[in-house]
Order: sequence, then C-alpha cells, then structure tokens
Amino acid sequence: MKPYKSLLFLLPLLFLLNCSNESDPAEDPGSGLTDAQLLDKVQKDAMFYFWDLAHPNAKLARERYHIDDPSNDQHIVTTGGSGFGLMTLLVGIERGFVPRTEAVNRLSTALNFLENADRFHGAWPHWLNGNSGNVIPFGTVDNGGDLVETAFLCQGLICIREYFKDGSQQEQALAQKADALWKGVDWNWYTKGEDALYWHWSPTYGWQLNFKLEGYNECLITYVMAAASPTHPIPSTAYHTAWARNGNIVHGGSQFGIPVIFNHNGATGNVGPLFWAQYSHLGLDPDGLTDQYANYWDLNKNHAKIVYEHCRQNPNNFNGYSDKCWGLTASYSRNNDGTTGYSAHMPTNDRGVISPTAALSSFPYTPVESMKFLRYLYQEKASTLVGLCGPYDAFSPHHNWVTQRYLAIDQGTIVPMIENHRTGLLWNLFMNAPEIRQGLQNLGFHSTKYGI
Repeated sequence: MKPYKSLLFLLPLLFLLNCSNESDPAEDPGSGLTDAQLLDKVQKDAMFYFWDLAHPNAKLARERYHIDDPSNDQHIVTTGGSGFGLMTLLVGIERGFVPRTEAVNRLSTALNFLENADRFHGAWPHWLNGNSGNVIPFGTVDNGGDLVETAFLCQGLICIREYFKDGSQQEQALAQKADALWKGVDWNWYTKGEDALYWHWSPTYGWQLNFKLEGYNECLITYVMAAASPTHPIPSTAYHTAWARNGNIVHGGSQFGIPVIFNHNGATGNVGPLFWAQYSHLGLDPDGLTDQYANYWDLNKNHAKIVYEHCRQNPNNFNGYSDKCWGLTASYSRNNDGTTGYSAHMPTNDRGVISPTAALSSFPYTPVESMKFLRYLYQEKASTLVGLCGPYDAFSPHHNWVTQRYLAIDQGTIVPMIENHRTGLLWNLFMNAPEIRQGLQNLGFHSTKYGI
C-alpha cells in the first residue's frame, strides 16, 4: 500500500496489472506462505478498502467500490461500515501496515467529520454524504437516525478511545473526541418510552418504519451499547422484554446434530446469515460470555459450524461447494437472470453464492475450516476471486460467476475478526472499557474471561 498519496485514478490500471501477474501460477500470492503470512496478506489486502479507498474528504468508508465503475456511489459514506473501518485501522497500526502518525491524522479528520455530520437525537443515519456530512436517505422514509448502524460505529469509537487514551497529546485528544461522540447518542429516545429499542427515527416521518429490535439477528450490540451509555441509558427490562422476547429467543432445535440455541429471525430451527455472529462481535467478545439465555461462544461457533456443514454436505447439489469452499452471509448475489443483486444468503436461502467474508470473519469460531478456505482463495483461485482489496464480495462456482465488487460492511469484518482470532486486540479494548463492563452487568451478562 502507498499511504501517502491518493491512488484512485490509478486503481483500474493497477487492478489489470495485478490480474495479469496472478494469472501465472508461479506468481500465486498464497504460494509458499505460512499460515501467519497468509493471514497478514489477507488483512493487508482487506485494509486497502479502508485506507486507499477511503472517502477523500471524510476519511471514512465508502459504501461500495466497483472495479469497473469506481465512481459508483463515490460520495456515499456508510456509518456501520465506517465503524468497522475504525477497528480495521487500529489493526493496521498495531501490525505496522500503516504509519501511526498518519493514521492518527486520518482518524482525527474522520471523527471531526462525524462530529459535524447530521445526527438525529445523537444517532447518525445509515448513509452520509462524504463531502457535506448531510444525510443521504437509505430509503424514502429512512432519512433520519439509524440506531443499529450507530451502534456498529460506536463499537469502533470505544475501541479508538481505549487504544489512544494514554498516548500522545494528539492521540489523547482523539480518544476524548471518540468518547464525546458515542456519549452523544440518545439511546433512550429510541425506545419510544417502551421496553424496547427501535431501529429508525426520521424528523419528517417519525417512527413510521416501526422496526422493533427483537432477537435474534445482528442487533445485540445495540442493546449492549444502549445499556452501557452513561448519558442516555435504557432500562435492562428493554433487553429482556424486546430483544430476548421474554425468553422466547431460546430455541431447542439443531442442524447436523449441532444446537442452534437461539430462534434466528426468519429461519426458525436453522441459522441466519453469518454476519449475525460477526457484526456485534468485532468488539463484544463471546468467549466465556453468558447470560440467562445462552453461552455466546457456543451460539456463534455453532452458527459457523452449521453453515460450514451445510456447504460441505451441499443438500442443493451446487457445483463447487466443499470443505474448502463455503460461507453464506448477506452480500452481492447472482440473480436468476445472471445479473448482480443482493441477498442475505443462509441455509434456508442458499442461491449457490459464496461470500468470502462469511468464512474469513469466522476465524475465531472455525479456525481450521476458515484457513482451508483462505488457502483455497489465495492458492487456487486468486486470479479470479482476489483483487484490489482482497477477496471479491461474492462468487458462484455453480454458475461460474463472480462480482468484482466490494462492500464496506463485508470487507470491514475480515481484518477485525481475524485479529481477534490472532491476538484478541479489539476484544480486549472493548471488553475492558468500564462502561461496557457495567452495561453487560446491567443486562445480566457474565464473562469468565474478563471477570464480569
């Protein structure tokens, strides 16, 4: 990577040159690498999205990047994906992928942008204009606060604060800015006065979307952040009544002899897309984490194992599925007519499309299976499945289809989750934050690993 200059105008050319190199098996980027070296490579590749392709003004994550159309949505900054990007940059600093001073400057610019951007009772919208900081509606009536995206962002802000709080004067100022930003979110407003959190609020449409956060899906971190807030906390009853559905979040079913543990929304008795086991857990460490409803390590590990077994056993007989080619989550997808769309892939919605982020971001849960997939990508399929920012967002061996596109929320979980597998860096930062510890206690969580 070349952190000191913009390469946007060169990216298409660099991509073509990269592909021409990779077409020669002797130039296979995974050839001869140890596991540790290969993990370094995929982390560095995925980080390219958040460093070299960051929005030039906001220094936050663009919503998407298309190799054949770099200008597509070029001014759309995504809130949740930017939260993942903040955590990705911390890994980059720690591993020496980017200069610490340059990274601190960038992060300072990013947080200043967030401070001045549109907020709605403290919550950021799903999308922001990277030039102006104004909301870009995610949908007609979704033009206000997005509490779940905000929670993903705040997860990153907590890690930024903890990482830099004892650093240089500039780093401490950065930590203080991160602290002020997350404390500005009025989580309690988003309860509507009920024992529940709601996803959206609009200044023009109010609560019209009316999306209550009920488990189980990717939204656990929202309740954790809301319970941890020292300024606008929610009562613990909201977690138990709405998220846990008064205990009905628990499910006794299993797949392939593996318990599902929770009732996955829209997939009762089975499991949902793998991002449900990842988005909330870039900071929230499930290892040793329990409450009255689940052991969260078992929950997430079982989720990943079930998806793995589904792909390995391949009940739909898709060509190419195997013990080294697996992983279902929300990503770009192949429509029936061969065009590119989007879908939340899972065992009950398997379209023959593999999303690399699914297996790569499951490294903590399935280290052997995920490494086998990583080697498949970089040693066997790099010329077709790996590009500028690491693995492309989605491919289908059955349909001989690949999309040369990237999404922030998919690339954004790869680096943090692999790092949590390797060193626990982000888990340690987040879980040792005093407000998080107190918030988890308030909700009835215990962690043997962190003494909660």
